[in-house]
This record gives sequence, structure tokens and C-alpha cells, in this order.
Amino acid sequence: MAAAALAPALAPVPLPAAFAGWWEHVNGSPAWQDGIFWALAALYGLIAASSFIQVARIQHRVPEYGWTTQKVFQFLNFLVNGARCSIFAFRRQVQLVNPQIFQHVILDLPGLAFFTTYAMLALFWAEISYQARGLDTDGLRSGFYIINGVVYAMQVLVWVLLWLNPNPSMLVLSKLFIAGLSFSAALGFLLYGGRLFLMLKRFPIESKGRQQKLSEVGRVATICSCCFLARCVMVRMSVLRSLNEIASHMVHFSLLLTHFCFSADVFRCLQ
Repeated sequence: MAAAALAPALAPVPLPAAFAGWWEHVNGSPAWQDGIFWALAALYGLIAASSFIQVARIQHRVPEYGWTTQKVFQFLNFLVNGARCSIFAFRRQVQLVNPQIFQHVILDLPGLAFFTTYAMLALFWAEISYQARGLDTDGLRSGFYIINGVVYAMQVLVWVLLWLNPNPSMLVLSKLFIAGLSFSAALGFLLYGGRLFLMLKRFPIESKGRQQKLSEVGRVATICSCCFLARCVMVRMSVLRSLNEIASHMVHFSLLLTHFCFSADVFRCLQ
């Protein structure tokens, strides 16, 4: 009832007639839908394959080091993008999953794993920064595990609440939780990526390799922060849309989903 009352006030601004007609045609066309989702599946599959190749190369080059941070990062990237590839390839089967709460679990879990993957990169940068200043890094790794444990526990709680009480408020809460995670990740990259960048910049640039590393840290920190912020904004936009079309999930809107994937996920993986 509350969502219905708020819907008129938060209704999206109407699109120009020509563009709106094209948008509705594409979203309503099974051929366009299939083409877009298969293209997304192929793209995520390529990214997953690239990450798997990186894991194999690291293992072949330094097998004695075991599971290093770099290897775990690439392996998690492989799992996350492989899961997204499977979801897009079998989207029709996913939409038929019952009870509906399992649809939310299937669609939200890769996003949580993506958060963990890039939080690990932020942890790696934080450890470098702390070690350079002679500070203890044990607390950082413990904090990483605690934060991830709390995040997953809260998401499970949201899923349980959504299962027991599947109303618009619970669905909005679930989406806002994902938006909050993305905003927190953006702040983490700005903080630790920025610290590492400034620390490296204070050292004399003695070689081309040092200059490349400085450029890499600055580029990755900026891109990841922008992508997580884009994810936060777009999830927030989907919350406003859900007030009007609460029964629909973002997976049903192929064009909106394509823009979301490129701005929040794919561009970050391809950097």
C-alpha cells in the first residue's frame, strides 16, 4: 500500500516518444531479448575464461607459492563471471525457479562474491600501505574476514525476511542493501587506493616499471570507485522503478541490464 502511494511521486520522467517506442520494442521483442542476453553470457564467459587462464599461468610459473592473493583474486573472478555467464545463458530457467526467493539468491549471490573479490584487492593495497609504514597488518586481514562475514549474514537475513514476508518493502530493502555495499566498496577503493597512490608518488620514479605501477594503481582505483558508484546509483534507480513494477526483476529489462552490466561490472573486469 505504501509503495502504491509513493509510486506516482517517484515515477520516472517520460522518455521522448520515438526513443520510448524503440525501448519498448526492444524490451518486448523475444529476438532482441535472446540476442542481448546471449551476448552478455558470451562476454562474461570470455572474462571468466581469461581469469581461469591467469590462474593456470600463475600456477605454472610459481607452483611452490600456493594460493597467493593474486591467484585467489583471479580464481574468484573466474567463479563470479562464470556464474553470471550461466545465469544469462539459462535466464529462462532462472525465471521459472520456485519459490521466487531462490531467484533472488541466484541473482544476488554473484554480486556478493564480486564484492568479496574486489574487497580482497583493496585489502592487498591496504597491506602494502601498512607494511611500508611499519604497521601491523594482522588486524586488516581479520577485519576483512569479519566484514565479509557480517555482509553475508545480513544478506542471508534479508533473504529470509523476503521469503517470510515477500512484500514491496522487503524487496526495496534487499536492493538498498546491495546499493550500500557498492557505496562502501567505492569508499574503500578511494581510501586505500588513494593512500597507496600517494605513497608511491612520494618515492622517486627510478624505472619505467615503477612509473607503470603508479599509473596502474591510480587507474584501477579510479575505475573501480567509479564503477561501484555507478552500481550504487543504478540499483537505487531500480528501487524507484520497482515501486511501479514491484513484481518485475531487473533481469526482465534487457537494455537497462546491459547498461548496468557494462557500467558496473564488465568495464571494471576489462581494465
